[in-house]
Parts: sequence; structure tokens; C-alpha cells
Amino acid sequence: MLSKKEFIQMSLELNLFFGRIMKEHMILMEAGLSVKNSNYILEADNIKRSFEDILKEVIALSNRAISQDAIDSNEFVTPLTLDAETITESLTGICIDKDITISELELMSDPNFSYTSSLEGYVFDLNNRIINLIIDAIKFSEKLLAQVSECNLFIFIYPHMQEHLIREANFYLKTLIDLQKRNMAKKDILEREVFWNHIMEDHAIFIRGFLDPTEKELLHKANDFAKLFEKLVDKTKEASEEEICEITKVNLKATKEIKEFKTASTEGLIECKIKAIMSPLLADHVLREANRYIRILKEYLKEC
Repeated sequence: MLSKKEFIQMSLELNLFFGRIMKEHMILMEAGLSVKNSNYILEADNIKRSFEDILKEVIALSNRAISQDAIDSNEFVTPLTLDAETITESLTGICIDKDITISELELMSDPNFSYTSSLEGYVFDLNNRIINLIIDAIKFSEKLLAQVSECNLFIFIYPHMQEHLIREANFYLKTLIDLQKRNMAKKDILEREVFWNHIMEDHAIFIRGFLDPTEKELLHKANDFAKLFEKLVDKTKEASEEEICEITKVNLKATKEIKEFKTASTEGLIECKIKAIMSPLLADHVLREANRYIRILKEYLKEC
């Protein structure tokens, strides 16, 4: 059973991270849809704005309440996020509320913060509202994927990537529901590592697919990471509880390596030094996911 502090802190940190991820999924869909499907573009934009509104609320509650480790991990924003948003907004014409990023960059932690019962109740109600919003996002994403699968819709997003976005949303939904029940069992460690290894594998595959064919060195690197994490998915699935510490160290080493690759890719796209059909914001997006996974793995290793 989670304590009051653990519930509040874990809820806020989860929503800070995944709330932004969800809104950026909608930005990706807006950018990928054609003019013919302006109704879907508008629907994606409305969901994006709803997540932006929720994020503002979460940020206001989070200042001083979240952990310093979470802030230092750069999983909410990175030093590259603001530039990535500015460039992506300019290139796509999609409105992005950059004040959210500025507010997140200013977040602080206070070890003496008072985690009150009233805050606990507010966060519980907030989580329930976010759960409903996640469900709306999943239904919308599934609707688009069904249309694509039936060849009734064209979108500049791979079907496998659409499945990836839905899988992340479902993971967010399940994690938030578990938090509401104060149920965060340690026995799920390997299951979570399998999930994140699969996410890292997908990221490498997508980056490989977005790169221009002439970017041979980056293509090879992305392909190598895809193969590495494919193997780690299998190894983590096969690991026993006694092997958790060993496999976690291996996963951490690999994730640190792909983080460096993603950082260089994001910088290269911001500086217009990489040929690709990938926005700087999407590159920063997958970098933040690596940052969060690294923090999760480090937390697990504290128990070893």
C-alpha cells in the first residue's frame, strides 16, 4: 500500500511525463493527416488542447511536490525541448503551448513539502479525469488505425507506430488505474522492463524508417539498436526473479547508449544537419522516454 506522499508524488510525476507524451501523440497525428481529413485533424487538436489544460493543472500541483530525481532525469523536458517545439510549430503550423515547457523547466523539489489529505483527494480526482481523457485518446487512435487498416485513410504514420502509440496510452491508463488502487507491485518489475525494452526497440525501428536513405551511418546505428533491444526483450522475458538485478544492469547500459544516440539525433535535427522526415519534437519525445526508463532502472537497482 502506497503512503500519501508516494501516491501524490508518483501520480504527479506519471502525469507530468505521460500527459506531455499523449499531447505530442496528437501533434504527430495532426501533422500526419491530410487536408481531406480535417475533421480528424480538429479532433486530434481538441484532445491535444485537453492534455495541455490538464498539464497546466498538474504542473501547478507539482512544483515543490515532486522528487529532485524526477526533475534531474530530464524526462519531463530536456534542454532541447523548447527549441524542438519552436521549430516543429514553425514547420507544421500546429499550435504548441510552449509556456507549459517554460513552466516545467522552472519546476523545483522541496524535501519539506507537506503532503496533505486535501491534496491527496485533489490528485485522486485529477487522476480520474485524466483516465477519462486517456480513454478518449485511445478510442480516437484506434479509430484512425482501423481506418488505415481498411485502406480508408492515409496518414504519414506507420500502422506499427500507431499501434505503438496506443500501447503507450494503454500502459499509462493501466499504471494510473493501479495508482488509484494504491497498487504498484514490485513483482511487475520484469514486465515493465519488457514493455520499455520493446518501446526502445520500436524507437530505433522508427528512427531508421524516418532517416533519409543517404544517412547510412545513422541508419546502421539505428538498426543495431533495434537488434539489441529485440534481444533484450527476449532476455528480460526469460529472466527469473533472481536475475532481476543482472538483467536490469544490462538494460540500463543499453538504454544509456540509445539515449546518447537520441540526443545526437535531436540536436542534429534542430541544427538541420540530418536528412530525415522526422520532426525535432518527435526526436526529443523519444529521448525523454529513454530518460524516464533510465530513472526507472536506477530505482530498481537501489533494491539490489
